[in-house]
Amino acid sequence: MPAPLKQTVRRSLLVVSATLASLALTAPVSLAAPSPSPSATPPANMSTVGGARLGRAGTQVALAGGAPVLPKDLTARSWIVADAESGDVLAAHNAHWRLPPASTMKMLFADTVLPRFPKTTQHKVLPQDLEGIGSGSSMVGIKENETYTVHDLWLGVFLRSGNDAVHVLSSMNGGITKTVAEMNEHAEELQALDTHVESPDGYDASGQVSSAYDLTLIARSGLQKADFREYCSTLTAKFPGETKKKKGKTVRETFEIQNTNRLLTGDYDMSQYQGIAGVKNGNTTNAGATFTGVAERDGRVLLVTVMNPQKTDHNEVYRETAALFDWGFQAAGKVQPVGELVPPKGTAQASAQPGANDAGSGDAGQAGGAGNVAEKPVASAVTEDGAGGMGVALAVAGGLLVLLAGAAFLVNRRWPLPDLVRRRR
Repeated sequence: MPAPLKQTVRRSLLVVSATLASLALTAPVSLAAPSPSPSATPPANMSTVGGARLGRAGTQVALAGGAPVLPKDLTARSWIVADAESGDVLAAHNAHWRLPPASTMKMLFADTVLPRFPKTTQHKVLPQDLEGIGSGSSMVGIKENETYTVHDLWLGVFLRSGNDAVHVLSSMNGGITKTVAEMNEHAEELQALDTHVESPDGYDASGQVSSAYDLTLIARSGLQKADFREYCSTLTAKFPGETKKKKGKTVRETFEIQNTNRLLTGDYDMSQYQGIAGVKNGNTTNAGATFTGVAERDGRVLLVTVMNPQKTDHNEVYRETAALFDWGFQAAGKVQPVGELVPPKGTAQASAQPGANDAGSGDAGQAGGAGNVAEKPVASAVTEDGAGGMGVALAVAGGLLVLLAGAAFLVNRRWPLPDLVRRRR
């Protein structure tokens, strides 16, 4: 995009922001009871969101001269390798196969609920907050009648995949039913149309499904948020324990929790992956092992999702993810994309508005799959202000945001990964 045009777009966004401001003043493995197992083979007809080839069964890749061949020992039912910034899908295998997602569903939970509460908000846990947690769930260790900050709770969600933390945050958000409905609505907005939520924590439930394609879209959306990036890249943290009396004094000790993403932390049989920066793992009886990861190397950011490797070796899901990352970094620029990560509905609609394409013409080659939702936090802020009585005035200002959303989508394609990435090169 030409510099003068970028400046015009930025000035326009600042004008809208000022207008709004003035108006405002006036897994660990879960032992979940299994739901019916998915079919052993992918369906003949799958979604074609992102491109026709992504709806086909089997491996989709378009190798060009000098491109490395795909790893030969991949056993996952479904996987995808995508460029996080351009949205190009470099290769995929049964990308739209609807499978149980396990705790990778927590990415959608976080992307939906994380913006609702400041991290300093405190909440005293009531017994009803912890009702309905599935038997054998992964837990961070939340106790009734203890007070936690929202920051504590999100650390519990991301590091320990704590279903107890998810239930407490869902209770704060108005309950499980409301939260599930909002997650399904957000999935639709992201065009993650293979996804259906029954339980916000990813616990096995009949009808709860997602796909490698959708989980990659969801992760990409979440990674636009600084807090999401922070939590999913945190290795260890101190978590509040129980309040006890010691020597006549009331004391609340902490205990350490560690991220269960083994590409991030390493394990006895594998090293940390170079450039890894998140995102989320999962493992349940019905889903098997699932994982979505993001990594950066030499300025290129890739997203990889792997679902249910059939090989049962320890840490197999991470080994297959690492192999796909290695391939992706070597193959980038040497393969033809087989599809794209589509942008959210609101962004796609805004890009189709008269003048939107003109505003973003300088980046038109990458716009189609960029999928960045940088304008999303602005829209959320508008909604919150509207609840305070801004009403019709905000609806008018919102129209200006819609007209500019396509341009903002192009201007703000990049998002910084945590410094953790740079330390691991």
